[in-house]
Amino acid sequence: MTNLEPLLGGGFLSIPIEDYAMIGDCRTAALVSKQGSIDWLCIPYFDSPACFAALLGTSENGHWSIVPADPPRAVRRSYRDGSLILNTQFETETGSATLVDCMLPGSETPELLRVVEGTRGRVRMKLELVIRFDYGSVVPWVRSIGNGISAIAGPDMIRLRSDVPLHGQDMKTEAEFTVTEGQKVSFDLAWYPSHGREPEPVVVETAIQNTESWWREWSERCTYQGKWRDAVLRSLITLKGLTFQPTGGIVASPTTSLPELLGGVRNWDYRFCWVRDATLTLQALLNAGYLEEAREWREWLLRAVAGSPSELNIVYGLHGERRLTELELPWLQGYEKSAPVRTGNAAYQQYQLDIFGEVANTLFQASEAGLEPPEHDRHEIALAMLEFLETRWEHPDEGIWEMRGPRRQFVHSKMMAWVAVDRLIRSSEKGRFTIDLSRWKKLRAAIHEQVCRQGFDADMNSFVQYYGSKHLDASLLMMPLVGFLPPTDSRAVGTVKAIETHLMKDGFVGRYTQDPEVDGLPHGEGTFLPCSFWLADNYELHGRHAEAVRMFERLLEIRNDVGLLSEEYDPIAKRQLGNFPQAFTHVGLVNTAFNLTGRPKKPNAAPKSDGGKR
Repeated sequence: MTNLEPLLGGGFLSIPIEDYAMIGDCRTAALVSKQGSIDWLCIPYFDSPACFAALLGTSENGHWSIVPADPPRAVRRSYRDGSLILNTQFETETGSATLVDCMLPGSETPELLRVVEGTRGRVRMKLELVIRFDYGSVVPWVRSIGNGISAIAGPDMIRLRSDVPLHGQDMKTEAEFTVTEGQKVSFDLAWYPSHGREPEPVVVETAIQNTESWWREWSERCTYQGKWRDAVLRSLITLKGLTFQPTGGIVASPTTSLPELLGGVRNWDYRFCWVRDATLTLQALLNAGYLEEAREWREWLLRAVAGSPSELNIVYGLHGERRLTELELPWLQGYEKSAPVRTGNAAYQQYQLDIFGEVANTLFQASEAGLEPPEHDRHEIALAMLEFLETRWEHPDEGIWEMRGPRRQFVHSKMMAWVAVDRLIRSSEKGRFTIDLSRWKKLRAAIHEQVCRQGFDADMNSFVQYYGSKHLDASLLMMPLVGFLPPTDSRAVGTVKAIETHLMKDGFVGRYTQDPEVDGLPHGEGTFLPCSFWLADNYELHGRHAEAVRMFERLLEIRNDVGLLSEEYDPIAKRQLGNFPQAFTHVGLVNTAFNLTGRPKKPNAAPKSDGGKR
């Protein structure tokens, strides 16, 4: 059990990233610590300013803790089966109590429910609520009202309804109460625009039951029945929780600025939707039987990328916004003093050639899976991308890892340009639209020839990060996965061997050979977890099934106690790093499980449910 004093004393938080669990409503999400504290919540949407920002600062930047008044002897927690409802059980000298946390899917405005249930004896509990709007910088006006409080500042209003009396103390809201066996104490926190009407109260127990039914109905659609079903389903539930229901977009993570190296500067805002994630996410959803979610993700993608191919972003806002201005928040000291804290992401301005391949592959996969044609004209989109690639594929770019150094001729980028042309050719051959096949087959062959000639180093017996370099890059593991080369090709085999030799650290795969001249940033980060899943996929393609399973299960072992993974991992300190939980990592887990298990069953139909609506 982590010491509670840093939290309750109002000082610097030192809680491992993996000690958090996520709850959400498919519009935003909150992180709940093992100590029963909500230390991160952006409202009303994933990319809105946080009202609880202690995760990136101190408890004074906003949190909501409900914990035993006396230090617990043990803490156990779990999600209710097939749901995103979190149970945290506290064992004390005098009894035990369970804290239930969830958000209501289907609610027009964010609604967060917390219930303390006595399960044995008597347990004294302590509540501390610090509301700070605009990422912990704005102290609201708080007043007692009805059976709770209201807090207002500018456009934001929060209404908290409580079963126990609340009182203000030192710019905080506090309460102390005791629960006995069988007793329940409920709290209902709702956000709404300060100019709007206060939401009607809910019957908390009924709302939680409806939410559990909604999640379980959704989970029952999962078609995966292999040996890792629990891990796959938990990852799929996490992906659903990261879905922005109004548009169908899926955010990379609900957090910003969790560091890739403690004390480092690689701290980015991931509360947006990356085009690069589209293909692998769509594959995971289709494999698992979630056709409706796959269709909505494809439609979000087509709406977002509509326009001139020369203006194609690599990342978009939840509604498809293109401008994601990057700012620093100096009043937040950062997670474990890893500054700066950033909002927005300047990567939206980068040119990354590979996203054309991701878009084309996503549309191809969707058609292959039998999804009906999209609302948008695929022919016009396809032709526009091909004509753009014909003149721009040889230009340098920033690459898959969003390098902030000079543009280079990255091999992965060229490979994905080949994927774009290949998928559009194959779609035309299947009669989905008409293009000049001879013209585009020449382009496909030219890209392939150049990549194999300039991107392969014979002395290293491996493809390299960019033309003429001696650097390695784990993104090259995608070559056989996207069909650029057969997995048995000696060059593909040699690349896997080189990555095993030079990019693996204590059993996990790093992204690339780090060179500040290439990535424009100081050295230092954990191992990038999706790359380790890609290596397991390559093992399986090479017929090395036992090694693939060992790699996959090694990754499963580093999940936290409720099955969540972040972006990166430090195998020495055994800590998760980077934004958390990370969609890309959970997508990798789902896809690798299917690769190791076999083909999925026929998808089930989507249920008709209103979720947690009143």
